[in-house]
Amino acid sequence: MKLLQTMWLFFQNQVLGMKWLNDFIGRLLSALGIDVSGQIGGSIQFFIYDVLKITVLLCVLIFIISYIQSYFPPERSKKIMSRFHGVWANIMAALLGTVTPFCSCSSIPLFIGFTSAGLPLGVTFSFLISSPMVDLGSLVLLMSIFGTKVALVYVIIGLILAVLGGTLIEKLHMDSYVEDFIRSAGSVDIDSPSLTRKERMIYARDQVAATFKKVLPYILIGVGIGAIIHNWIPESWIEMVLGSRNPFGVILAALLGVPMYADIFGTIPVAEALLYKGAQLGTVLSFMMAVTTLSLPSIIMLRKAVKPKLLGLFVAICTIGIIIIGYLFNILQNFLV
Repeated sequence: MKLLQTMWLFFQNQVLGMKWLNDFIGRLLSALGIDVSGQIGGSIQFFIYDVLKITVLLCVLIFIISYIQSYFPPERSKKIMSRFHGVWANIMAALLGTVTPFCSCSSIPLFIGFTSAGLPLGVTFSFLISSPMVDLGSLVLLMSIFGTKVALVYVIIGLILAVLGGTLIEKLHMDSYVEDFIRSAGSVDIDSPSLTRKERMIYARDQVAATFKKVLPYILIGVGIGAIIHNWIPESWIEMVLGSRNPFGVILAALLGVPMYADIFGTIPVAEALLYKGAQLGTVLSFMMAVTTLSLPSIIMLRKAVKPKLLGLFVAICTIGIIIIGYLFNILQNFLV
């Protein structure tokens, strides 16, 4: 058992976390005469290390996930979900969201397609909540930074929020608040052509290139902000605003995150830096979930498909759920970290 634990810690720290890369960059910068213990040198090391680490993980993960995703085109996904009913349909939709693209804007076209195809509204909202918040990429990145227990609990609670949120929307019978053109669109039941292994590899490669090009600016911005927080903002400031001494830190973090737009890969470096500086775990995760789930562009896109009352309900459910999850993680922080 101890050997397995040692092997897992090595995998988590050196393979996922790439601590060896951080040490190598530190030695390289020192050899170039840069003091990595200072603010400027430390910021440079943080920036280079996190950009390279996230880039490598991002490309590998997108390739694997896209290859898996090639087996689940929208029409096939619709057929799979239509076999389930009640809360099981919400669970399947939430799980399906874990193998979709990484940002909320990418999930909305699929949400519209599922809704117009006649799937229950609550089921499609379970998918819409889980897709940007809980994916295989975020799981691996969270493991590399926060540890296995935090990552697994985050994913489980995120899936629970997606299932509960979709179920509540279904129980409230909000179908009339979907725009008419969505409800009347219908769908063409066409079987997706089977792809060869080579075609799936090409598809996955193209997805890597397209997604990386799209998220690279957010990685650079997120890592840049993380470097500033990590090396320039006093720890006492972070503790005062987002630490345990501020009982409203979770609410503040969630409300600040809602209007922002960033990819999960650009948000995690900021969360990492905030946690290092003394912010509470739940507060940091609330900020991260709010940014990735309720980005302003995705809300604007969603407004084209649903009416204001349903949109407001969706935002309220997600915001309240994220705040509750934040406080729960703060209570459990000593057991998880």
